[in-house]
Amino acid sequence: MDETLLFPSWEPRNWVDLYEACGGKNQSPINIVTNKVEINWDLKPFEYKNYYNVQNGYWNISNTGHSVQVDLDGSAKITSGGLETPYKAVQFHFHWGRGTTNSHKMEPGSEHTIDGERYAMELHIVHIKEEHKDVADAAAKNGLAVLGFFIETGDENKNYNPLISKLADIPYHGNESQMAALSLFSLIPKEEELTKYYRYNGSLTTPGCNEGVIWTLFEKPIILSSAQVQDFWMKLYFGKSNTSPMEDNFRPAQPLDGRTVYKSDSNALLLSAKTLLLLPMATYLLLSFTQ
Repeated sequence: MDETLLFPSWEPRNWVDLYEACGGKNQSPINIVTNKVEINWDLKPFEYKNYYNVQNGYWNISNTGHSVQVDLDGSAKITSGGLETPYKAVQFHFHWGRGTTNSHKMEPGSEHTIDGERYAMELHIVHIKEEHKDVADAAAKNGLAVLGFFIETGDENKNYNPLISKLADIPYHGNESQMAALSLFSLIPKEEELTKYYRYNGSLTTPGCNEGVIWTLFEKPIILSSAQVQDFWMKLYFGKSNTSPMEDNFRPAQPLDGRTVYKSDSNALLLSAKTLLLLPMATYLLLSFTQ
């Protein structure tokens, strides 16, 4: 189907009629209920390769008809973090809400929610296993891992200004432009702030909703100013004219259907390490009392 017929109306409730996988049992996004998650001791911090580096050449930035997407060259990679194999970063994109009649307020638009609460926006960095050539190939073979970052409003994030300034160049579906590449770590929280995250198995959040995606959602949010967030829904459109503002481009939360959401816990890991250090002292004291 021509996506121009689907995305201008952005009606996710119709997707299951068009794409069978969108009605699956492992769909994304989800609402994460924090008092029901389980600690997974295997979810160690990620190792980031070339996340601090700037890729060679330029980034291609485009209006896909449902988001703004930046294509990456695959040189940035993630390992560890409970992953069995390295994954390379191939693109990132955003989801957001809309403005209200009160210009000082915005409706939030993150895809995932925490205890029913939605953030202003959400960033997805899409990774595929190294042996796959692109997202379509990886999606067909359960080779996708997505890092999700919530975005909340606060102070201006100057690191985002080069990207946000390019939105005016890609207002309509199909528009593309180029921008100077940035390091991925300039756009996300500091590495030491990324030890706490949620993990579950889900799907792509746009058609065809392919399942088999490993989702990671970090607790620490990215901060953008209200004006920076507004630029996304004020400068972009779903179609090829300015009649359909690109707003509320998030899929509603899908049923969990018995899946378990896991959480890493750096504090718990630290406590475990301290406990191991104290064991020799405890053994010594116990022997002292028995002599």
